Amino acid sequence: MALEHAILVSLSERAASGSDLTRRFDASIGFFWSATHQQIYRVLGRMEADGWITAEVVPQADRPAKKVYVVTGAGRAELRRWIAEPTILDPVRSDIVVKMRGATLGDRTALLDDVRRQLDEHAKRHSLYESIAARDFPAPGNLRDADLDMFLVLRGGLLMEEFWIRWLTEYLDAHTDQPHRHQPDRPDQPDSKELDR
Repeated sequence: MALEHAILVSLSERAASGSDLTRRFDASIGFFWSATHQQIYRVLGRMEADGWITAEVVPQADRPAKKVYVVTGAGRAELRRWIAEPTILDPVRSDIVVKMRGATLGDRTALLDDVRRQLDEHAKRHSLYESIAARDFPAPGNLRDADLDMFLVLRGGLLMEEFWIRWLTEYLDAHTDQPHRHQPDRPDQPDSKELDR
């Protein structure tokens, strides 16, 4: 995926200025496709030149005018083309996994501290995803269309964090005397039949 496609998805959901987009990346899209503010602004310029988006200058009281970007017909066509294209399986690249594999070749105590730090970060992210799910999707069994898609992506994030929490906990427990207690509670989930539409 190119950053352009992540931006097209976001702008298709709601028109936005460059600063609005960077906030969205910081708050949601950035969990699975990261980009710096400079990258976003640079790509917006390229997308506008390619005719995928257009910008409207919107005056603001007590502040400079801002450009609000909207997806054009050409941008929607590109997004449809990209969504239909087969996706290549992403390669797994993880420094911590390679370090765990080679732990006997280095300082295992330092590595275990790093694993504990990673575990804590995954637990925090899991908690954040749970709070987003509770706030934005209190009745997931009733969701349809774009809202259902957003919820299921969030569920994927929750399940990924649960994987990391369980596996890192298992690794730590295998190498230390004190069991760890970072197991996430199973969040309430809609019945699978409710989501099978």
